[in-house]
Amino acid sequence: MSHEDGESHEQTGSATAKRATYRLQLHPGFGFEDAARIAPYLASLGVTHLYLSPILQARRGSDHGYDVVDHGMLNEDLGGAEAFGRLVDAWNGGIVVDIVPNHMAVTERRNGWWWDVLKHGPDSRYARCFDIDWDPPEAKLGRAILVPILGDHYGRVLEAGELVLGWDGEEPVLRYYEHALPLAPGSVPDDVEAVNTDVDRLHAVLEQQHYRLAYWKVAGQELNYRRFFAINELAAIRAEDADVFEATHRLLLELASRGDIDGFRVDHIDGLRYPAEYLERLDEASGRSTVVEKILEGSEELPATWPVDGTTGYEFLNRVGGLFIDPDAEKRMSETYETFTGHAPPIELAMLESKALLMETELAADVERLTDLFVAVCENQRRYRDFTRSELRQTLRETLASLAVYRTYVDDRTNEVTEHDRDIIRRACDDAATRRSDLDPELFTFLCSILSLDVDDEPARELAIRFQQTSGPVMAKGIEDTFFYRYNRAIALNEVGGDPATFGVSPETFHHFNLRTQAKWPGTMLATSTHDTKRSEDVRARLALLSEIPDDWAAAVERWSGVAARYREADFDDRNTEYALYQTLVGAWPLPVERALGYVMKSAREAKVHTSWLAPDERYEASLRSLVEGLLGDAEFTDDVASFAGRLAEPGRVNSLAQTLLKLTSPGVPDLYQGSELWDLSLVDPDNRRPVDYEERARVLDEVESGGAARAMQLADRGGPKIFVISRSLAVRARVPEAFGAAGTYEPLAGHGRRGDNVVAYARAGRVITVVPRLVLSLEGGWDDTHLDLPRGRWRNTFTDEEFDAAVPLGQLLDSFPVGLLVKEDA
Repeated sequence: MSHEDGESHEQTGSATAKRATYRLQLHPGFGFEDAARIAPYLASLGVTHLYLSPILQARRGSDHGYDVVDHGMLNEDLGGAEAFGRLVDAWNGGIVVDIVPNHMAVTERRNGWWWDVLKHGPDSRYARCFDIDWDPPEAKLGRAILVPILGDHYGRVLEAGELVLGWDGEEPVLRYYEHALPLAPGSVPDDVEAVNTDVDRLHAVLEQQHYRLAYWKVAGQELNYRRFFAINELAAIRAEDADVFEATHRLLLELASRGDIDGFRVDHIDGLRYPAEYLERLDEASGRSTVVEKILEGSEELPATWPVDGTTGYEFLNRVGGLFIDPDAEKRMSETYETFTGHAPPIELAMLESKALLMETELAADVERLTDLFVAVCENQRRYRDFTRSELRQTLRETLASLAVYRTYVDDRTNEVTEHDRDIIRRACDDAATRRSDLDPELFTFLCSILSLDVDDEPARELAIRFQQTSGPVMAKGIEDTFFYRYNRAIALNEVGGDPATFGVSPETFHHFNLRTQAKWPGTMLATSTHDTKRSEDVRARLALLSEIPDDWAAAVERWSGVAARYREADFDDRNTEYALYQTLVGAWPLPVERALGYVMKSAREAKVHTSWLAPDERYEASLRSLVEGLLGDAEFTDDVASFAGRLAEPGRVNSLAQTLLKLTSPGVPDLYQGSELWDLSLVDPDNRRPVDYEERARVLDEVESGGAARAMQLADRGGPKIFVISRSLAVRARVPEAFGAAGTYEPLAGHGRRGDNVVAYARAGRVITVVPRLVLSLEGGWDDTHLDLPRGRWRNTFTDEEFDAAVPLGQLLDSFPVGLLVKEDA
């Protein structure tokens, strides 16, 4: 089911037409039975599809499911097959399931594939399933897999008696605390207990294994298997192998064939060797609709030939959020940030530095694997054989850092290289060469030709493919998980797939994006909060308001910094994290100290400036903890923050309603993240995975449905307006389905008058009109003479039941409820 450029990508293979998806994060405390219990509530909300986190057997006690250990069974920690069957029976809509095709967890014996590989090495029947370098340049590894699980250097751990031979049932194993590893056939001594007391003999036994135990910190430099990003416990699998695909997808495809699964979300599509081939194989085998987790940078578009409905919606999230940022405040916000922190390097430079750091540390082994290939290529080319390994490594790093997207999609089997990919590669190499004039420019030219498949050489082609699989982790870890915690000018912009340098999105740009989506990807997912977002949609909606009051914000920061002086220890100097803390408190207020501490500690470690996950600085972290606890225990400070945040609470809710309604009516399929149908001031995981009170949500829904907009506004503090907007909007999508989906049209509408730039409005198929405000603090004096010209007909506001025709003053339209959804009654 290929889609040519210019054609609309319609939803396919769906037994139930998608009106909205609802993301559920399954874990041992909320499994299939729990999901079945809330099915009636979600149906009454108007949701048509449950969107489930991974459902296959994951690591014992997994709280997310992305660490699959057995593709042949449904997760017993979630209730297993029987409980899943009861969920299917309880839910009358469709079910979209998260697939994890890129990696498996390798820390449990339940992963029989990995266990067999550790036991038999390259002779294992499953060795081909994993992306392992069995002949690494590091001679000390030999043909052994590096297993970096030790808490100290191998020799010290061995001499401390922490490595012990033993038995697991009738099978001999090596134990290291909670870890157990198999022993190679023929390597097991007859006198196991005696060997445990003899360090030299035990070492000799371990030297015979197909794995090499190592200190966990060496993994980033020497690991010889591909991982998911920098997580050693998640080993990449070779989904491009037809047998591996069949084995890892058999159960899910069976569930799809009998109608239990209605669609798929593919995790980390860019990690696969051949994403297009994988998606074609999945489409042919399942016939079900698919969306992919794919981050599109800037004006980048999804490959038009992929047989998918679209992405998981990060491009929408960032564009809709930008509507509520005032671009006129950029200079003032920058001045405040730079003055407070005393350090604000150019954004591009800071991004490059963050990527470089990751390639020198956590992803060094991945870059080294590319360097091995580059060395092999140059050895085969007499013109380049005198370049040193260091020069080749630096050339690769600089080019990876310069790549403007997560990856390109050249195919070494077909020699297919699009002009788009050629241009991306050329620009990355040119930028890197310009920046590193100390390196021979011919090296960058040569690398460009390799990555563009212009060098007909096996190592060169392998380098081109593996470069693509490495560039995604470099971007994700360098930008999302490092730079976004370092550059804190306006953290509402530091979101997955976002660009902190883009300070605001105009209505015209938003409309252009929606028109393009309607024409090309009408079935794509639209998100505003996900399990991976740094902050919830409601936190970002409130933080956007800071751009409307930059002077007030600067004054508040100065006041709070004065109070903070009481709690800053003498050697604590991290104004950047402190600046982010103030924004976080405003965005998520009221924020208990434990949640604030959890967030700020994670942020500091992700930033990797004063502390990190790899090298925690206990003294720095104690000083940071002291600052947070001191501030949140200071009445002067908390009263001031409460007052400041309180002023923004109501307009922040209006922003939230506006972006929610835009999501529910823009081209695409709206996705609701668990619990976000009421106000949700959550931060990054694990904060955004806290238990959801569904009984409260059901109560509020019942009340607003029976009481209408007036009752919804009375329940404002409980989230009444938000769940009311969702319920009523999804009812409109059900009642007027022709206005949405591939058959619908999209027509931007302009506001007329002095406040015309403060409204975003559009019509869908001439039947439904969406009207929302933006930059709402500037509307505190009213809409003045601003009005909206409605198409001919009688229009009823689904939220207030008011009727309008012709020109309607926006002050009247949005008087009793902050947003409007008009439906043509006489069509």
